[in-house]
Amino acid sequence: MGWSAEQTEAVTQGGPGGPGTESAGAQAGAAGTGTEDREGPRPPVALSPSRAGDFMQCPLLYRFRVIDRLPEKPSAAATRGTVVHAVLERLFDAPAAERTAAGARAMVPGEWEKLLAKRPELAGLFADDAAHDTAGERLATWLAEAEALVERWFALEDPTRLEPADRELYVETVLESGLRLRGFIDRVDVAPTGEVRIVDYKTGKAPRPQFAEGALFQMKFYALVMWRLRGVVPRRLQLVYLGSGDVVTYDPGEADLRGVERKLLALWEAIQRATATGDWRPRPTKLCGWCDHQAHCPEFGGTPPVYPLEVRPADGAVVPQGRMGEI
Repeated sequence: MGWSAEQTEAVTQGGPGGPGTESAGAQAGAAGTGTEDREGPRPPVALSPSRAGDFMQCPLLYRFRVIDRLPEKPSAAATRGTVVHAVLERLFDAPAAERTAAGARAMVPGEWEKLLAKRPELAGLFADDAAHDTAGERLATWLAEAEALVERWFALEDPTRLEPADRELYVETVLESGLRLRGFIDRVDVAPTGEVRIVDYKTGKAPRPQFAEGALFQMKFYALVMWRLRGVVPRRLQLVYLGSGDVVTYDPGEADLRGVERKLLALWEAIQRATATGDWRPRPTKLCGWCDHQAHCPEFGGTPPVYPLEVRPADGAVVPQGRMGEI
């Protein structure tokens, strides 16, 4: 395709991705809710791949993250992913000949220290545990795991033969419908012929085929935004799974992206209805076991917080709000 001389390997199937497989933008956690101001609750104003995924997974989870903005505990897996993404982004600051696996591994502790300076609470991930390792031992193991993920990337791509056009690129566009889409793309490669490749790093394993559509949906979301921004359909979408050493590629067409646009519009209409009525229903799945909000979820005997927005039923009247937005 002309972006570089490196070859994309054939895909082999791994296990489900599970937690810790998201991109850096997603791993920022619930702070990236699509409503950046922190002055008080407000209706959602934009859609990102992560928040679209939240709503499809569980509308109540979307509400907790976007409207209620409930805090979530940091996880070692997601934090490791943030550090790995930072290394793979900043590695390209160096001249091509200096982009070595050993050099990238050596960057891991420094990127962890930078992140810790911004978020001191992350130190709690490695607190002493009398029943297991000391904090120092746990941190050393965690850093070694991050270094191994970074090193594995060198078996999948050759950074000495890549010159990304963009890294950790923030993109935003407004569709003709008025829906605002935005997100962060890990890497954009542009061939001398003008063809565009969108690359996303995942620190987990490649999903089995029946679970692959979720990750591809995220990539098609980015492709749609880039198409609307630049007028060119990306030639290739590439997912790099560092946990299993797999590379998954997909070449989208205009018909694909128009279908994604229709799906996003339908999602946004459903989100707007739920926002107006306060009707955010849980959708139980196996992923519930990883959810931080079980104490507030009716499926686990919990009670959601009082809904902070006005409820407007079909007739448009404002009514007093209850726990679940019921009238």
